[in-house]
Amino acid sequence: MMPEVVFAMLIIVAIIVVLSIFFTFVPVGLWISALAAGVKVGIMNLVGMRLRRVVPSRIVNPLIKATKAGLDIPINKLEAHYLAGGNVDRVVDSLIAAQRADIPLEFERAAAIDLAGRNVLEAVQMSVNPRVIETPNVSAVAKDGIELIAKARVTVRANIDRLVGGAGEETIIARVGEGIVTTIGSAESHKAVLENPDSISETVLAKSLHSGTAFEILSIDIADVDVGRNIGAQLQTDQAEADKRIAQAKAEERRAMAVAREQEMAARVQEMRAKVVEAEAEIPKAIAQAFRDGKLGVMDYYNMQNLISDTKMREAISSIGKPDTSQEDEKPGT
Repeated sequence: MMPEVVFAMLIIVAIIVVLSIFFTFVPVGLWISALAAGVKVGIMNLVGMRLRRVVPSRIVNPLIKATKAGLDIPINKLEAHYLAGGNVDRVVDSLIAAQRADIPLEFERAAAIDLAGRNVLEAVQMSVNPRVIETPNVSAVAKDGIELIAKARVTVRANIDRLVGGAGEETIIARVGEGIVTTIGSAESHKAVLENPDSISETVLAKSLHSGTAFEILSIDIADVDVGRNIGAQLQTDQAEADKRIAQAKAEERRAMAVAREQEMAARVQEMRAKVVEAEAEIPKAIAQAFRDGKLGVMDYYNMQNLISDTKMREAISSIGKPDTSQEDEKPGT
C-alpha cells in the first residue's frame, strides 16, 4: 500500500504544479472576461503574448473597452502599438472620446500622436473643451516713450491634424507676446492703447499666429494693462548725462593741452633767457680779448661805458609815471 500511496501523492503534486504553471502562464481569468464581453481572444493568442513579452491585460482590457464602445480595432494593432512603446489604454480612451464627440480620429493617427510623445487623450479633450493659456507680463513702449505692461489670456483648441510636428504652447505664448509688443510699439500714444485695449487683440488675431502649431487660436483677450516707466524721458536723461560727460572730457582735454602749451612756452622763455645770460657772460671776455689784441683802447672803453650810462638814464627818465612791469615780466610764461 505504501508505494501506491506515494505514487498517488506524486501524481497529485505533479498535477498541482502543472496547473499552477498553466494558470500562471495562461491568463484564464482574462480569457473568460474577454469571452463574457464578446471579445474573441484565443488561448493561443494569450500564450503568444506571454512569449512576446506582452502583458495580456494591457491589450485585452483596452480591447474590451473598445468593443463595448462599438469600435472595431484589431488586436494585432494594439499589440504592435504596445511593442512600439505606446500607451494602448490612452489611445483607446482617446478614440472613444473622439467618437462620442463626433471628431474624426483613426487608430493610426491616434497611435502616431501617442508615439510622438503627446497626450492624445488630452488633445481630444482640448478639442471639445478649449484651454485658456495666460501669458506672462509683456512689457512694451509706445511711441510717446511710455511703457505699458500687458497680460493676455489666449483661448486655444487642439488641432489633431497638426499634433504631429506642430509647435507647442510655448510658441503660442511667444508669438502672442511678440504681437503685443508690435501693437503697443506702433501706437502713437499709450493713452490710445489704454482707451482701446481690444485693438491689441484684433491686431494679434489678424496675424494667424497659430500657423505651424498644434493649436487653433479662438480668441485673445487682454486681461490687464498697466502703465510702467517713462522710458523716453529716462533715455533722454541718460543721453544728456552722456553728452555732459563727453563735453567735460573734451573740456578737460583742451585745458590739459593749454597747460601743456603754457609750460612749453615757459620752457622756451627760460631757454632764451639762459642764452641771453650766456651771451652777456661772453661780453667781458670779448672786451678783454679786444684789449689784448689792441683793437680796443681805454678811451674807447670809457666812451662805451658813458654811452651805456646815458642810455640807462634816458630809460629811467622815460619810465617816470608809468606802472612798474618788471615783476610781471619775471613771471613764467610771459
